[in-house]
Amino acid sequence: MEKQFVVLGLGSFGESVAVTLQQLGCDVVAVDQDEERIQDIADKVTYAMQADIGNPDLLKSLGSRNFDGIVIGSSEDLESSILAVLEAKEMGIPYILCKANNERHAQVLRKVGADAIVFPEKEMGRKIAKNLLSANLADWIELSPDYSIVEIAVPKRWIGKTLKELDVRRTYEVNVAGIKEGEHVEITPDPDMPLRAGVILMLIGANEALERI
Repeated sequence: MEKQFVVLGLGSFGESVAVTLQQLGCDVVAVDQDEERIQDIADKVTYAMQADIGNPDLLKSLGSRNFDGIVIGSSEDLESSILAVLEAKEMGIPYILCKANNERHAQVLRKVGADAIVFPEKEMGRKIAKNLLSANLADWIELSPDYSIVEIAVPKRWIGKTLKELDVRRTYEVNVAGIKEGEHVEITPDPDMPLRAGVILMLIGANEALERI
């Protein structure tokens, strides 16, 4: 059975989440009070509805849908966010994700029942900063505030050496999750094969250890 989500607030963040969930095979109900935003997304999601997300009866008005999760993508009005979280909890929606403007906003939303809080602009800024940290970085994906996966070009000092020689786990305190060369990805790389220039290493570990590399 396809998972069902409701997305409240269709700014750039909410719209991106709604459309991506739909593309991943979910049923998505998208809600915003702006008629133009609803028209823009209407043919990209299962159902688009114009409504005030601050309406305490909004979710009930959507009927007996068994939503797997709700994304509250509007953070301008704290009261509306709180009411949406409370209604979602009352309906028994198992997962509630909210966008927040600041830590105080996030703290309030957690207290009333939000399962996860995101700061899209802050997180994008952090990712961009990390990608700028080194010209070798192809991508940096945060798994948590302390751990990440990084795609990195093989450092010059590693070229010609094997993973066994480098003993990456012990020496650098990271793990090699895979090796990419062109379109080919090897998730169980041969530890005795010398590393070549031009290949991409997928490393996983603590941010401090990754930054040192």
